[in-house]
Amino acid sequence: MINCTRSVTEAEETQAACKAQNVTAPLIVADVSCEDGAQKLAQAAEDWGGLDILVNNAGITRHARDHSDLNALSKQDFMDVYAVNVAGPFLMLQALKPLLCQSYEATGRAASVLNISSIAGVTGIGSSVAYAATKGALNTMTLSLARALAPAIRVNALCPGFIGTRWFKDQMSADTYAQVEAGVAASVPLKAASGPDDIAASALFFLSDESRHITGETLLVDAGMHLGYAPLTAR
Repeated sequence: MINCTRSVTEAEETQAACKAQNVTAPLIVADVSCEDGAQKLAQAAEDWGGLDILVNNAGITRHARDHSDLNALSKQDFMDVYAVNVAGPFLMLQALKPLLCQSYEATGRAASVLNISSIAGVTGIGSSVAYAATKGALNTMTLSLARALAPAIRVNALCPGFIGTRWFKDQMSADTYAQVEAGVAASVPLKAASGPDDIAASALFFLSDESRHITGETLLVDAGMHLGYAPLTAR
């Protein structure tokens, strides 16, 4: 199943890509930051016949890159970002826990939940203090729920660094974005600016039986960005 709130066109493109692989993928429009949205998805999953994988990928921010400017964010900014980035994954698990546990009971394999976090939650860098704080909270919640929901449900998190998506592109002109992307590639140890496919490959690992003995893990997928600037020469 595919969920979105506003990105219906992109969701339909994803749905079409699934259909091209002979996969039926129902499209649901639901806001995961509220109980009604989470319950709508839970009902759709139950109608579909069950659930053994959940990816909590919804996320928003309020852009305030100068973290020293404390007037750039309001209390409401914090509440809005927390509602999606932290409460959203919790509400989804709250609503879908029965179906995920049923999957475990039926197959003997732990259901897999993957929270898409960020390097911001580990290093405190990012689009705003509010965003980084929510991702830090999501990482901690990943640990709490991995412990609490075992052995029926595995809970892990991915922490991407820079990813070349519209998250960045919508903030700036095409020329500025190209400069930013080149700057990231030049500064990180692996000399690469990550794209969606780079993150998807790691996500697929956590969602498959290849990671069946992994839970409570927070994995940085950032071409080494968290290590700081790359050395001038490799040794």
